Amino acid sequence: MTYTHVDTPGAAGDLKHVLSSATRIALDCEAAGFHRYDNRLCLVQVTVGDDTYVVDPLAVDITALFGDVLAREDVPVVMHGSDFDLRLLGGQYGLRIHGLFDTQIAASLLGLDGLGLAALLETRFGVKLSKKYQRADWAERPLSDDMLEYAASDTRYLFRLGDELAAELEAAGRTEWAEQECRALETVAVEADEADDTREDPVVRVKGARDLSVHQVAALREALNWRDEIARAKDRAPFRVVGDGPLLDAVARHPRSVDQLADVKGFPGSLARSDGETLLERLRAVIGADEAELRPYPRASTRGPGRPTPEVEELANRLKDARNRKAGELGLPRGTVLSNAVLLAIATEAPKNMAELGAIDGMRPWRLKVLGRDLLEVLEQSG
Repeated sequence: MTYTHVDTPGAAGDLKHVLSSATRIALDCEAAGFHRYDNRLCLVQVTVGDDTYVVDPLAVDITALFGDVLAREDVPVVMHGSDFDLRLLGGQYGLRIHGLFDTQIAASLLGLDGLGLAALLETRFGVKLSKKYQRADWAERPLSDDMLEYAASDTRYLFRLGDELAAELEAAGRTEWAEQECRALETVAVEADEADDTREDPVVRVKGARDLSVHQVAALREALNWRDEIARAKDRAPFRVVGDGPLLDAVARHPRSVDQLADVKGFPGSLARSDGETLLERLRAVIGADEAELRPYPRASTRGPGRPTPEVEELANRLKDARNRKAGELGLPRGTVLSNAVLLAIATEAPKNMAELGAIDGMRPWRLKVLGRDLLEVLEQSG
């Protein structure tokens, strides 16, 4: 066996002792959001030295197990593409990571092609990671030996990969860039967890909903809430109950019966027969309501800034040109150097000096150093 399965309090105690003297750890997580109603954390994989452990958070207290070591800034935590995992750990368990080194961030700042872990390991070490369980239901129990072995492979090579990338960052003079991006990711994960998005109107996540009438938007909202209730009761991902497309079609076609609902392309017949009448009742109530009583599609002003003025768009395009030239010089993707969203914010706020430019969200010190003067020159020319 090439890993230790930690699924009892005794095994967790042994691992906690190992973690107490760790000088660095490699970490990864598996969640169940593809199959289950929510993105609950289902496995935590950790490598310490040459040993790998697969921890079952459904069986042991991972807050007590990992809280101390993850809070230590002197114990680097090597991860790959850690954004989602940081949100999982923080949102469900209050675990915050300090000392993150994300190998995907490192690879992006080196301008490497193929930023996925599998691609990097195969290119550099000839290691081929299996894709067999990419869409597995990690909430099922018991997990097979093959699934546990698959999970363990995600951290087994992270130290080696991290060491190589760290050396290349140092040689390129970009170590501080990676440090700043990793510290920012730690902070963003915490802020995202603390943000309250429970009031978001579900219709804004459905492509095409913006073009519906007020009655159809209200009907779609009812259909989405109906689906959510069923998904929660069955512990199933909402899209596995019925997709957005069939719900959108049902709203547009106004089915009068369960049979007509079942005839909607992509709408499961069994679902129509078991729960369809409830949906039809809710849709009929909306269709018969006075439009003044219904909530329309959210206006842009309630969901963030609206469309920028032509002048701001034109300025943003000139800022993009400066960013694109710098990205070419650095050999980096344009979005890695600076995202279009940050460029639009700069065009909107029109900072007048380096201090004001550096205060814009997303404008890290390394970006200010390599690109700041070019951006300010464009802003001065436009003024």
